[in-house]
Amino acid sequence: MHLIDPDLIQEHNGHQLQHVARDYAHLGEQLARRGIDVDAVRQRVAALGVALPSWGVGTGGTRFARFPGPGEPRHVFDKLQDCGVIQQLARATPTVSLHIPWDQCSDWSALRETASGYGLGFDAINSNTFSDQRGQAHSYKFGSLSHSDAGTREQAVAHNVECIRIGQRLGSRALTVWVGDGSNFPGQQHLRRAFERYLESARQIYQALPDGWRMFLEHKLCEPAFYSTVIQDWGSSYLAASALGPRAQCLVDLGHHAPSVNIEMIVARLIGAGKLAGFHFNDSKYGDDDLDAGSVAPYRLFLVFNELVAAAHEGVAGFAPAYMLDQSHNVTDPIESLMGSAAQVQRSYAQALLVERGLLDAAQDANDALLASQTLKRGFETDVTPILQRLRLDAGGAIDPVAAYRASGYRARVARERPARTAGGSSGIV
Repeated sequence: MHLIDPDLIQEHNGHQLQHVARDYAHLGEQLARRGIDVDAVRQRVAALGVALPSWGVGTGGTRFARFPGPGEPRHVFDKLQDCGVIQQLARATPTVSLHIPWDQCSDWSALRETASGYGLGFDAINSNTFSDQRGQAHSYKFGSLSHSDAGTREQAVAHNVECIRIGQRLGSRALTVWVGDGSNFPGQQHLRRAFERYLESARQIYQALPDGWRMFLEHKLCEPAFYSTVIQDWGSSYLAASALGPRAQCLVDLGHHAPSVNIEMIVARLIGAGKLAGFHFNDSKYGDDDLDAGSVAPYRLFLVFNELVAAAHEGVAGFAPAYMLDQSHNVTDPIESLMGSAAQVQRSYAQALLVERGLLDAAQDANDALLASQTLKRGFETDVTPILQRLRLDAGGAIDPVAAYRASGYRARVARERPARTAGGSSGIV
């Protein structure tokens, strides 16, 4: 099902074909001198899939306000349509991660069929016990899986089990659990008991996992609870995942850490422990900013992928991380931002594939700090744009996705079809 006219994409690509061919050939010659096959790198990058967050195609918000954008999705079918546009043009995002109950619908078979028509499948399904929904019996104001009230905990567990059942109907193979549980005042919560209650609830969810499923535990330093959060860092996430069992693993959101934390080292530790679930890719300047991937710290993203490529190169057992974007778009067109972020993830992966592993290993063994650093930077400083352009072209996408998207007039068209939303309060993002 084509959402953007293929002839428009072909016309857009036609003006750049010669340049792409020449740039790709030139890059191939440069890499060959370093003993690297550009075609092999392109094929590995093409095999990388990054899941889209269903909530990411809408306009985000802050704690203070949300400013709606034109043509915002009205429901999950509209969200899939926007995700289909991203996949058609960028060819890097073959799956969508749903969030329940934000994406609740009455016909899951129809939703799966619609997604298939757009060339999309479904990634991990996300539960929501951090905000109250209309008609629920118990409030999550003071927690969910760790709440002091048993009835509230049972309600939160039941919701997660429901998400698993929905995911089964859609073809998902993982459940992502993030809770806003915590406290805002010293003494408000018994810190040890709260963690024990979380584990008790999480065990019930873990036991409901179907064969072949994984449970992703997502930590967050703060917000909405600022004094303490029950799963506040990778250590508490690791403790919980270890207590639950081998199918429970730790999800790394790049914005959920303390300032100046070495995220790539955390990634390395989780890989070594066999507990790396995967990633929510975004970027930040101050905290959980949910900015476009690589917009602030592209070298950090590259260093994360350096650890991932090293693990794959070394054949670490059970290494199978999931990749997903998780962003909030307040001042940009969400479709444009998500296409750019997907390309940035591909870029970081391609750059990490260019790191000369033998040379880096030798420099590290010899404690040659300068050579090791230079070896990394040689990969990072290589412009891999021709690889990304070529793989999009080969897959039938747009060489320049944002330019083709703007030329298509898609945003103006859906703005006419979808009624404008009025400005409102903040819109949460996890």
